[in-house]
Amino acid sequence: MYLSRFLSIHALWVTVSSVMQPYPLVWGHYDLCKTQIYTEEGKVWDYMACQPESTDMTKYLKVKLDPPDITCGDPPETFCAMGNPYMCNNECDASTPELAHPPELMFDFEGRHPSTFWQSATWKEYPKPLQVNITLSWSKTIELTDNIVITFESGRPDQMILEKSLDYGRTWQPYQYYATDCLDAFHMDPKSVKDLSQHTVLEIICTEEYSTGYTTNSKIIHFEIKDRFAFFAGPRLRNMASLYGQLDTTKKLRDFFTVTDLRIRLLRPAVGEIFVDELHLARYFYAISDIKVRGRCKCNLHATVCVYDNSKLTCECEHNTTGPDCGKCKKNYQGRPWSPGSYLPIPKGTANTCIPSISSIGKCYCNPLGSIHDRCNGSGFCECKTGTTGPKCDECLPGNSWHYGCQPNVCDNELLHCQNGGTCHNNVRCLCPAAYTGILCEKLRCEEAGSCGSDSGQGAPPHGSPALLLLTTLLGSASPLVF
Repeated sequence: MYLSRFLSIHALWVTVSSVMQPYPLVWGHYDLCKTQIYTEEGKVWDYMACQPESTDMTKYLKVKLDPPDITCGDPPETFCAMGNPYMCNNECDASTPELAHPPELMFDFEGRHPSTFWQSATWKEYPKPLQVNITLSWSKTIELTDNIVITFESGRPDQMILEKSLDYGRTWQPYQYYATDCLDAFHMDPKSVKDLSQHTVLEIICTEEYSTGYTTNSKIIHFEIKDRFAFFAGPRLRNMASLYGQLDTTKKLRDFFTVTDLRIRLLRPAVGEIFVDELHLARYFYAISDIKVRGRCKCNLHATVCVYDNSKLTCECEHNTTGPDCGKCKKNYQGRPWSPGSYLPIPKGTANTCIPSISSIGKCYCNPLGSIHDRCNGSGFCECKTGTTGPKCDECLPGNSWHYGCQPNVCDNELLHCQNGGTCHNNVRCLCPAAYTGILCEKLRCEEAGSCGSDSGQGAPPHGSPALLLLTTLLGSASPLVF
């Protein structure tokens, strides 16, 4: 299954080589990608580096909870409504679909519908901390392209950390801290993304903006990707070339927006007050109705398509690259060190194609009878003569046969039949009966000698020949003539 091959109403991603032909001295052998965009002048082609289209990445993740038995409903329990601790007749029961709240409901199509949400067990073991880790894994490196959005059905937690991993969960680093009191919870001064700049865009901050307890009307927590993009691309992200230029030259900036896994660490539920009400612990729990993560497969600008097959995402690598992220050159294509593609400048991207190694070009000798040259060209391929194909130019295209190279067929048993009883010999000539000659035995031998006469027995065309059929048509006969 493909990620829709990244076709949309507004964009069509393709690798194009034909557009390079008018500019061979400028573009060389590079592959370019383009998308069709709509402007005031109409539809135009916009060129850019090769990368998959941004999409909803929650369709391809695996979720894990720690502790694994933290989801409510086993055994069944009641919990209180948020905002009214005395209404405690709500029930969570894992054995009843209508009352169950499993983890997959954080990503279902119902989104923020009140009946579809994951819910934890209540804080019945207070004062022991009620803490939950929610790990989202892709088994693939992805690049984030939009804000991470978490919608809580309960109140937003008093304390939470969003973490990321770049090595498939072996190590973790914080992305952002959330708290009602950053100084008390994490010994950090509170900040918002708006307090950052181009020079501090990678700073890990603690924000109090999204942790105001359950009394607030809003239930959403953001990790602001676009606000960080805006420091380079402008408030409405209109200058993406500037952002791409920074991503090209600053590896740490690229890595900041790159993840293999995300982890949501829920450290303290929404209390809404200074003290926990120990008489109504069923009012404290976590509940999430929706998580949005938008991004693309990281392919190092060497692929436009990312395949989802057997529960795994893989780049369809181009430019002679290979690996899950197109992160290395193919065997025999290591003529120079591997490099990721570039967003700029030709005209908005350079492929940095892997080229054949010298040792592989010694190994590549081409068939001298079928190839224009006896060795591979700079791309590692043999250049075949007309009618010839194959990696070494030693195979013939349909309609051709191998005779000291591929030669067009004179005859065959499909389209080029020998006439008048002739037989095809090795596709190169027809063996004709004594009375006939010509490439396809189409001529009477006596015609060439000028000796055909009415009494020679050779003046009439044979039964069923094209001339006979024409004669029959002209005479209007209803049945074939027999001679």
